[in-house]
Amino acid sequence: MYADLTKTIDSLSFGYLTQDRKQTLQPLIEFIQAKITNQQEVRLNLICTHNSRRSHLSQVWAQTAANYYNIKNVFCYSGGTEATALFPMVATTLIQQGFKVNTIAEGSNPVYFIKYGENENPIIGFSKTYDDEFNPKGEFAAIMTCSQADGGCPFIPGAEKRIPITFEDPKVSDNTPQQEEIYKERSLQIGTEMFYVFSQIKK
Repeated sequence: MYADLTKTIDSLSFGYLTQDRKQTLQPLIEFIQAKITNQQEVRLNLICTHNSRRSHLSQVWAQTAANYYNIKNVFCYSGGTEATALFPMVATTLIQQGFKVNTIAEGSNPVYFIKYGENENPIIGFSKTYDDEFNPKGEFAAIMTCSQADGGCPFIPGAEKRIPITFEDPKVSDNTPQQEEIYKERSLQIGTEMFYVFSQIKK
């Protein structure tokens, strides 16, 4: 892990997690644990409406947490009910928290690579639908990270399990003085919860 990212991870605390929130996270813990126990690959597709903010943050933090706790064969993806673009403030926030983020393709839907360690495979970040060719077609858990996608997608083809773990949209702070702080808070919340999930997995 990069040193600056390790500092961010060290600042995460599970103490704020309420019992209700732990119950919300429990189905994801159980899905991952069952796969690990049966020596199967773990595929998580983190889904939000536009695949622009929360689903990307969730994908990045989940993949990072799996690596941190040395949980093998975990593959995290993200998608939306429609494709837009990864919102630039998400990339900025991840950089501020210690990730290395580089743009590898420009345009209306830029492609980024996001790294959490010098010798680790990069996470490829760009906006896509949940059923894009880039994403798995079966044997995955669909993690619904926003209530709009959760309500609008009662059925996700190919998903073994559908798990709602919704987060407030940092988009509400766009073009306000609070934007940077709100994105930081949301990213750290998602990071904390994904780290809690993987901390519970027994290898």
